[in-house]
Amino acid sequence: MKKWWTPGLAVSAALGAVLLVGACGQQPASPASTPLSSAPAASGQPGAAADPLGGLVALAIERIDTADLVSAAKFGTPQPIDDPAREQQVLNAVAAQSPGMGVSPAESAQFFRDQIEANKVVQRGLYQQWNAHPTLRPATKPDLTTTVRPVLDRLTPEIMQQLRATTAARHGGDRCTAQLGQASAAAAAPLDQLHRDALAVALHSVCVPSP
Repeated sequence: MKKWWTPGLAVSAALGAVLLVGACGQQPASPASTPLSSAPAASGQPGAAADPLGGLVALAIERIDTADLVSAAKFGTPQPIDDPAREQQVLNAVAAQSPGMGVSPAESAQFFRDQIEANKVVQRGLYQQWNAHPTLRPATKPDLTTTVRPVLDRLTPEIMQQLRATTAARHGGDRCTAQLGQASAAAAAPLDQLHRDALAVALHSVCVPSP
């Protein structure tokens, strides 16, 4: 039986080891997504002049993919989806690092706040799917310390670098909106609806409003 989603390369190997799709039962009607490396760039290479926001969009998708593992680890446990104290620690750390990386602390904190909310969109969606279709539930629970934390530790500075590199583009007004729409449409095409919804949340504050 075909899986109803395929996570990105960053977590696909780990997720495949902990998720079990039953041999029978109704499948959700959402299309399967494709590994991030298969997603076409909007125009040229992501982050290039023709596609200045493509790299940031790609990193947002890679971070969203970690939500599949987080969901598998938390499902059926007392650990809540919302963890305000931990979330604030992440945002404080990002804001503190921002000046040294040439990024506005307010802009980086808002962007990462959106990433946290996008992650929770996936968690809630997967919980609903697994509750409705028990055969799709995770077979085992991954260790978040060894499977997710290294990915997040790598992605955080990469995202900060992209935020710095895209400062001019993100402050580009209507041009930013058009470029982001092009980049996100191309990147989201292979994803299932749940991960598309999460991506929309993750990219909510990419374009910075004019003062």
